Amino acid sequence: MNPEVIHQPDQNRYAIFLDGEEVGEASYAKKEDRWVFDHTFVNPAHQGKNLAAILIREAFVDIRENQHVLVEPTCSYVVRYMEKRPETHDLLALPIEEAVAACKLPPRN
Repeated sequence: MNPEVIHQPDQNRYAIFLDGEEVGEASYAKKEDRWVFDHTFVNPAHQGKNLAAILIREAFVDIRENQHVLVEPTCSYVVRYMEKRPETHDLLALPIEEAVAACKLPPRN
């Protein structure tokens, strides 16, 4: 398995491919100085392969290296991903606690 993540700026999304087949996406909306990540999807046939995490990780690499914008996560997956990974907090447009509260996620134990 060698997934490839491609930024598709004309569609405001990052897509992940396995062997040329699109198997997931993370979409965002542009808002001032930030991108609001509002949806992450992986084809159910390919779930359990860590593809969503790879997709977000690679999207964040691209954002850091090429896009130079902040991230406002509203998608629960992206919020949880960032909550678990403090090394991503430099990309946040708001404190992670606000993103968790806005998503109405239960507190982590």
